[in-house]
Amino acid sequence: MITVSGLRKSFGGHAVLDGVDLTVPRGTVHALLGPNGAGKTTMVHILTTLLAPDAGRVEIGGHDLRRDPGAIRALIGVTGQFSAVDVWLTGRENLRLVADLRHLAQRSAIVGDLLTRFDLTGAADRPVHTYSGGMRRRLDLAMTLVGDPKLIFLDEPTTGLDPRSRRTMWEIVRGLVADGVTIFLTTQYLDEADQLADRISLLDHGVIVASGTAAELKDSVGADSTLDDVFFALTGGLR
Repeated sequence: MITVSGLRKSFGGHAVLDGVDLTVPRGTVHALLGPNGAGKTTMVHILTTLLAPDAGRVEIGGHDLRRDPGAIRALIGVTGQFSAVDVWLTGRENLRLVADLRHLAQRSAIVGDLLTRFDLTGAADRPVHTYSGGMRRRLDLAMTLVGDPKLIFLDEPTTGLDPRSRRTMWEIVRGLVADGVTIFLTTQYLDEADQLADRISLLDHGVIVASGTAAELKDSVGADSTLDDVFFALTGGLR
């Protein structure tokens, strides 16, 4: 679903991404981990067509990023670090707004299905400012699914959520992957990557310093290692 080779991006002479290579198969969860300032958000911004790379090649769903960004936008959904919902609209109105912007047919049916799927039917006609943090994130992800994207970017989707809400989000992600959706995940929670990701790439100083399954990365550090041990061994921890 995603093929990246030799990706480079600099700001003011500082290389944020310095020759990144990455492959993400369809129907999998790929987690991108790294310290603060490693380049994760820049990577997501490039892959979601919000930022142009300086060099390298990116293909998403068989479409070249430089030649056909519109086709890529039609394939993807994005849930960012911060909720994109309008808190003064109801949950139903937020979903309807996205469906209207996409000019979808059968909008009421699509909205009703997503409200049910994300357990928001009971709160559908309440203003979003009355929702809990977990409910807002579920609505945010539901809005991402309007239009049935084949690839979803989740940029730190559970930051600030309580343990129960985090686990609910994990189950939603697993359900999406079971339906054939590809997930590109950035997270600061190493247990989240351990639980969800089929493969993990560790980005540091703009370079992928390790990539593999959670088990492979742990084995590379030593017997009985955790993903935390891998992270600190290869990056020196959060900066």
